[in-house]
Formats: sequence, C-alpha cells, structure tokens
Amino acid sequence: MLIRIEANSSRPLFEQVAASVRADILTGVLAPGDRLPSAREVAEALDINLHTVLHAYQQLRDERLVDLRRGRGAVVAASAAPLVDLAKDIADLVARAGVLGVSAETLAAIVTSAVPRNDRVEELP
Repeated sequence: MLIRIEANSSRPLFEQVAASVRADILTGVLAPGDRLPSAREVAEALDINLHTVLHAYQQLRDERLVDLRRGRGAVVAASAAPLVDLAKDIADLVARAGVLGVSAETLAAIVTSAVPRNDRVEELP
C-alpha cells in the first residue's frame, strides 16, 4: 500500500491521505481485514503530523470503510467489501456514458438527481 499526497495541493493533507486509502480499497488493493499502517508510521513516512493521519483514519471510520481499535490499529472494515463491486459498476457506467457521448458533468447531474432527497423543500408558487 502506498499513500500518496501532494504537498502543493490545495486539498487538506488529511483528505489526501483518506482519498489515497479509499482508492486502494475501491480498486481492491486493500481488502476487508487488511491492516493499515499505523498512523505514526504513515506520519513519519510522509513527514506530516500524526493528528493529520488520525483525522484521515477517523474520516474513513465515519465512512464505515475502516475499523479503528485500540491496540489493533486501523483495519479495512467488512462493510467496505460491497464498495469494490459498486466501484466496478460505476466504472462500467462511466464507460457506457462515454460511448454514448454523455459528458462527465451530465452524468454527474443524472446521478445526483437520482439520489432521493428527504430534505427537499418544495417551492411555493
């Protein structure tokens, strides 16, 4: 597993760390049960603050991609397994949209509009 960050990026470092781990989970590089390197090891390897890595790991925990256990560290959660299949389905959808000439922006709008919104406020005339 290789965690990638760009020091000159406008994205916060914790988001970059989380995105790198997330990508490895979605591509199958990391599987449920795989242990992530300790936050201390990642911080030292990337020369970033330990709390930055912990923040990234906590974000992944909140997304239910990683389980954090004292003394055991960070482990890819079993609940991450279906996301690998979903990522493949999304890749197929993107490829099909490309063949049909549908732009990424249009596809994103279609997907966004398909998400049920319980919090929608109806406009009054």
